[in-house]
Amino acid sequence: MSANDDRDPLFRYDDPIFADERLLEITHLPGPDRIVGRDEQMQRVADALNPAIFGSEPNHLFIFGKTGTGKSLISRSVTKRVISEAKRDDVTVNYAFIDCGEQNTEASIVKTIAQLVNDPEQSGITVPDRGLGTGDYYKRLWQAVDRCTDVTIVILDEIDMLEDDEVLRKLSRAGENRRISDSSIGIIGISNKIDFPDHLSERVKSSLSRDELVFSPYDANQLVEILEKRRDAFHDEVLSGDVIPLTAALAAQEHGDARKAIDILRNAGRIAKKQNADRVTADHVRDAKEKTEADRFNELIEGSPQQAKAILYSLTILTENSSEKEFPTKIIYNQYKEVARRLDFDVLSERRVQEILQEQNFLNVIQSEREGRGRGRGAHAKHRLLENPSIVKKVLLRDSRLAPLEADA
Repeated sequence: MSANDDRDPLFRYDDPIFADERLLEITHLPGPDRIVGRDEQMQRVADALNPAIFGSEPNHLFIFGKTGTGKSLISRSVTKRVISEAKRDDVTVNYAFIDCGEQNTEASIVKTIAQLVNDPEQSGITVPDRGLGTGDYYKRLWQAVDRCTDVTIVILDEIDMLEDDEVLRKLSRAGENRRISDSSIGIIGISNKIDFPDHLSERVKSSLSRDELVFSPYDANQLVEILEKRRDAFHDEVLSGDVIPLTAALAAQEHGDARKAIDILRNAGRIAKKQNADRVTADHVRDAKEKTEADRFNELIEGSPQQAKAILYSLTILTENSSEKEFPTKIIYNQYKEVARRLDFDVLSERRVQEILQEQNFLNVIQSEREGRGRGRGAHAKHRLLENPSIVKKVLLRDSRLAPLEADA
């Protein structure tokens, strides 16, 4: 009798495609030997954090680059190596990784940092999920940092999504203002907007001395190497010979996005498994590219109000039916009024539609640019989709409230 004879027959207990699918998860932190093409950037991050090994304050660092260029990966990887090296000298370094796309208020960030670095047995305090004001959370943060660590490294991913940059000022000046006395704090801010520092308040600009580092996109050869380092996520001989080169080539078209390349490869494996295929082929990769793009766009607009989706749908229709790729607010608004009528939505004002378009620009759903009309005639905004319109339409129509528009699809 085999070991699986008494298992529930509803489930599957073998995986003919994946040997270790976790190697393809976005949250997976690969070892240094799996990191490709980032030696210079890794050294720059290490230089900024190096003082932490000896219990001294690290340099603050802002890292810029497009999505999937390794910013978060390198920051987390180097920080973990700092923690390991510091421990050899009996120096305690802790870190807190915050996704500002999900937690963007001062109170939520301070609370989360405190929870991540706090050891109640060592500090004698707890950090509750609710019930305290922002000031009280700061007090507990300073106590946790001072009592539990010699150095705390705070990584703020998508730092441009912060609702208020006051948290940067307070973290960066905690020692100077004697909020902490026995430890120090270093900040790594990560953004795909290189002009983010220009929008900081003057108080933060004057207090937050920092280094800056730019990550360039990966090229196709580097993406191939990155994917080869993850090949052992699959069983031997499962990947056909053109799978990795094709995946890399498709991702290279999108500004060298390693995260997207890994997503496509994982989705290709899942599609092959769903089809009961013995191997992952180029056809699976092409299907996976479309699924990956749809999943990503769905993440961006998840939770968006129906009115915002109607406006995006209007821009999609214009893009599909024109050789133009950018459209002024006025043109989008005229199309939106027709879409709103078909959906039986209240029609928003043109000013409100312009505001929603700017919000979508901030969220990287679309790209908006102001364009001059000529001397004395002011300027107007033009907007364009950042994703294939067929993908955008498919994702938007998943919302049942937009179902009456399916006749256009």
